[in-house]
Amino acid sequence: MAPVVEARGLGLTFDTADGPVQALANVDLSVGRGEFVSFIGPSGCGKTTFLRVIADLERPTAGDIRVNGLTPEAARRARAYGYVFQAAGLFPWRTIEKNVALPLEIMGYSSRERQERVARTLDLVNLSGFERKFPWQLSGGMQQRASIARALAFDADLLLMDEPFGALDEIVRDHLNEQLLELWARTNKTICFVTHSIPEAVYLSTRIVVMSPRPGRVTDVIESTLPKERPLDIRETPEFLEIAHRVREGLRAGHADE
Repeated sequence: MAPVVEARGLGLTFDTADGPVQALANVDLSVGRGEFVSFIGPSGCGKTTFLRVIADLERPTAGDIRVNGLTPEAARRARAYGYVFQAAGLFPWRTIEKNVALPLEIMGYSSRERQERVARTLDLVNLSGFERKFPWQLSGGMQQRASIARALAFDADLLLMDEPFGALDEIVRDHLNEQLLELWARTNKTICFVTHSIPEAVYLSTRIVVMSPRPGRVTDVIESTLPKERPLDIRETPEFLEIAHRVREGLRAGHADE
């Protein structure tokens, strides 16, 4: 089966007033269907930039990338992915159901189908009953769940998530990590997830992609040996700690290569 995302020799250099800035260099990576792949590395290493290239929000200056066998632009036009940003980005004057329905309105879905899809996706993220609330009436964690529902509403196979839980406290973050794993198991989406947290990356992922400081390169790809069903206390097991140690060593090695 063809990869959902495939990058070969991918590079991106930004032109700035102070001269060119190389954000990505020679990135080779394949993401298979149904995988949960986390990207981790220091600030400015190109994790978010790589996600934005997949989403056609940035254009690479070297190499090649395909999303479901298409260029990122063609994949965007085919609505092949949903994108969850660091901030929930909900419109405060729209109710939760109207926020989730927004991409469906833009795509021209009928009123009835919008209602069905919104109800289904809000149920997926455990927000049924909050349809008529406004964002400011919800906690930060609930707002992020609404943002995930919006990204799921049009049922794209690929979900791109850029540090969606980074601003939340640890207790809420743990709870949302558990819910995200349950959501992934139910929907079998392919997920590309950016994080700064080693425990989060290890807990969530089938593979962890370690990236170097700028220019961003893939310095290690770590396969998880954890079972698909993962209670939170799995983070105290020797197997979990061994994977976390390897991720930490990969990050150190990337810094040493600067």
